[in-house]
Amino acid sequence: MNFLFESERLLYRQLSLNDAEALFKMDSDPLVHKYLGNNPKKNIEEVETDIKHILAQYQRNNIGRVAVVLKDTNEFIGWAGLKKVDDAVINGFQNHYDLGYRFLRKFWGNGYASEAAQRSAEFGFIDLNLDTLYAFTDIEHKVSQSILMKIGFQKQGRFIFDEDECLWLELKKVDYLKIR
Repeated sequence: MNFLFESERLLYRQLSLNDAEALFKMDSDPLVHKYLGNNPKKNIEEVETDIKHILAQYQRNNIGRVAVVLKDTNEFIGWAGLKKVDDAVINGFQNHYDLGYRFLRKFWGNGYASEAAQRSAEFGFIDLNLDTLYAFTDIEHKVSQSILMKIGFQKQGRFIFDEDECLWLELKKVDYLKIR
């Protein structure tokens, strides 16, 4: 299997339909979706549709969310990475690069989200030579906000997304390189 990049404890590869069962386990968990509109997946077909959308992003933009697996065990633990938002307008932005992550609950609290976010930002700025990354999170999701700010994202304001109040964050390459 070809890995796109790696970090200290994690490997990152393209998602595939073979990941549907693991993704369904993650995305059907109500706690995983607590800050994602409280709308967990109800069946594996919904997850397969999501994977097909990501595969289309790979084809269209040569980038998209990637599977995250443990180096030691090759176990799928979630997804992370960048996607180019070219099919929607979010907080007035279109054609921007969004950093995100989501993990199976049993892997929370191990620093994997921070490690994946850090490596994803590095990939965007160093490997892809992007100038700016964006992220957003539910205004109540303090853990996610902390992770993003720890790697250098700055709060830019609040907005409403799917009826939820969210925090909009930005990270510029010049600022990222200063703190690395």
